[in-house]
Amino acid sequence: MLPFRSPHRASAHHEAAPAPGPVPEDTLIADRGEFIDALARLRRGQLLVHSTDRSDERCLIEGQMLYTSWKPLSRFGLLDELPVGPREGRMRCYKLSPRGRDFADRACKAWKARPLWQRLAMRLGG
Repeated sequence: MLPFRSPHRASAHHEAAPAPGPVPEDTLIADRGEFIDALARLRRGQLLVHSTDRSDERCLIEGQMLYTSWKPLSRFGLLDELPVGPREGRMRCYKLSPRGRDFADRACKAWKARPLWQRLAMRLGG
């Protein structure tokens, strides 16, 4: 798990926290190294390009393929879609949302605070 809070914060209107149990699969971050790299690139103003064709789905940031980070980035509400001209196929472009920028700032700071050996271990182990 990541050492920082999820972008999903509990509201003051909630009476109690949900009971502990298995984490829903669609909220897991399978490759923390890739996820942090994606956040860092998006913080620098690069765009995420998501393309879906009939037989293939691809996500790229500056030509580098994202294999597992698309789902958590989109499901946590960290991205805003950019309006683009006529789409060729099913291509969409995204940038960090204000919420995503705040989360990316905290996540990248926490990542850099970890010792090098821990960062390497997480990259190797996912």
